[in-house]
Amino acid sequence: MRLRHSTFASILAMFLSILFISMGMAGDVSRLEKALEAAGENRAELETVLGHYSGEGLENEYAAAVFLIENMEGHSYVTYNYHDSSGQEIPFDVLAYPDFDSLLAAVRVIENKRGEFDYRRNRTAEDLTSICADFLIEQIDYAFRAWREKPWAQFLTFEEFCEFVLPYRGSNEPLESWRGFFFEKFTDIPGQMSDSTDPIEAASLINNDVMSWFLFDPRYYFHPTDQGFAEMMRNKMGRCEDMTNITIYAMRANGLAVTSDFTPFWANSGNNHAWNAILTPGGKVIPFMGAEQNPGSYRLANKLAKVYRKTFAVQPGNLIFQERKQDKIPSWLGGKNYVDVTADYTDVADVAVKFEPVIPDSVDIAYLCVFNSGEWRAIHWARIDNAVAIFGDMGVGIAYLPALYLDEEMVPFGPPFILSETGDVNPLLRRPGDGITVELVSTTSRKQKVSTDGIVESSLTPGETYELMYWSDGWQSFAKSKATGEPLKFDNVPSGVLYWLVAENSDKEERVFTIKDGRQVWW
Repeated sequence: MRLRHSTFASILAMFLSILFISMGMAGDVSRLEKALEAAGENRAELETVLGHYSGEGLENEYAAAVFLIENMEGHSYVTYNYHDSSGQEIPFDVLAYPDFDSLLAAVRVIENKRGEFDYRRNRTAEDLTSICADFLIEQIDYAFRAWREKPWAQFLTFEEFCEFVLPYRGSNEPLESWRGFFFEKFTDIPGQMSDSTDPIEAASLINNDVMSWFLFDPRYYFHPTDQGFAEMMRNKMGRCEDMTNITIYAMRANGLAVTSDFTPFWANSGNNHAWNAILTPGGKVIPFMGAEQNPGSYRLANKLAKVYRKTFAVQPGNLIFQERKQDKIPSWLGGKNYVDVTADYTDVADVAVKFEPVIPDSVDIAYLCVFNSGEWRAIHWARIDNAVAIFGDMGVGIAYLPALYLDEEMVPFGPPFILSETGDVNPLLRRPGDGITVELVSTTSRKQKVSTDGIVESSLTPGETYELMYWSDGWQSFAKSKATGEPLKFDNVPSGVLYWLVAENSDKEERVFTIKDGRQVWW
C-alpha cells in the first residue's frame, strides 16, 4: 500500500502531450473523417467551418476547428422528463413552487398518488448532427480574440487554450451564443486590476459580478435538464451544474482557462457535487465555486473518494473504450470525456482487492463503491487479473465496498473495508465470540454535546423508532428501538462490522459507522 499526493502539472503535461500528438497541426485525418461521416447530413456545416479557416495565416484556427470536430462525438443537448411508476409523463415546473419545502411536499403527494417520481431521458440532440457553421465559427473567433487580447491569457499554450478556453459547452445544455455577451460585459476588467496579467485576479472580479446576480436554488435539483444561457439569464438561479456552466461561459469568453471538476458521489455524505477549476501559470489548477466563492477561498465540504475533471477531448483510457467481457457498465462510468484528478485534491492510495468468491467467467471488471444516500454507488473501476483488482488513487479515510456489475445492478462482492489515512486496508468482518453492547446517540456525524458528568447526549428524536443494521453479505437487521431522549442501548451486537442506524420512514441519509472504544466512528 502506498500513499501519495501529486500535482496537476504532471498529469496535464502527459494529457496535453498525448492530445498534441493526436491533433497534429491539421489533425489526424482518419479521426476527422470519421467525425465528418458520423455527422451525416450535417457534414456540410462542419466542412463549411473547416473551409472558413483554410486560408493562409489561419493555421491555428483550422487546428482548433479540427480539435472540436474530432472530439465532438458524445457532446450533446439532453432533455429529461418526469414519469410515474407506470411510465406516464408528469409535467413538472420547479418554479411553480415558492420554495424547496413546498416542492418536496408536492413530490410526496404525486408519489402517494402515482408511485415513483423519477426522470428519464427524453431527447438527445448530438452536436455532430445538429451544430451549425455560424455558431461554431462565432465560438472559435471569440475564443481566439480573448486568447490574443486578454493580458492574463498570454501564458496559455495552444493545447491549454484548446481544452480550457475553446470548448463551447459546459455540460449537456442547449447550444446558445454566450461569448459575445460576456466578452463585452467585462471589457473594463483589466483597468480594475492591480496586475492585469494575473488570471486569478481576473477570475475573482468576474466571479464577484456573477455572484451578484446568479444564485443557487435547491428547487433546481428537480430540474434535471441543464439550463442554457438564455434560461439562466432569465431566471438567474440554478443548481451547482448551472452555476459552474454560467461561470465557464463568463470566464472562457474572457480567455480564462476554466473547467468543471466533480465528484459523482460524496464519500461521507449523500448527493454529489460539481465546482469550477482554473488553470494558472505553471500548470497549477485552483478550485473555486462559480457564483459562490473565489479561487483561494473555496473549501469542499465533504470527503472525496474520487474527483474527475470534465474535458472536451475524448479520453481513450476511460472504461467505455476498454476491451471487456461485459457490454453494460454503470451509466456515469460510461463517459468519454473526463480524467481522474483525485490526487490534486486529497491524499490517495492504490488499493489491491483480492476476491475470495469465484468471479463469474463473464466478468473482468470490478468496482469500488462508496455509501451514499442509502446505497453503495460505484466510484471507480479496475480490471480483474487472477482474482485481484488494483484501484488507483483512491481517497483515504473512507469506507469502501468491492462490487461487480451483474444484470445491470451493482452487486457486493466481498466485505467492506476502511482505507485508513495512512493507506492501510482494514476489512470489516464479523468477529467470532460474544457480541458487544453499544450505546448510540446519533444517525449522522455531528458535534455531540456532553453533559456535566461526561456522558455524550443523544441527538436522536424522542418517540422515533430506529432500526440498527449491520453489514454481513448485505444489510442485516439487528433490532428496533424507540428513542427516549437517552442513548439507544443494544446488547450482544456483532462486533467488527459496519453499522447503520436508520429512522423509521427516513430518507436514508443516515451515515454508516464503526464502533471504537464504545463510540460511533462515522464514514
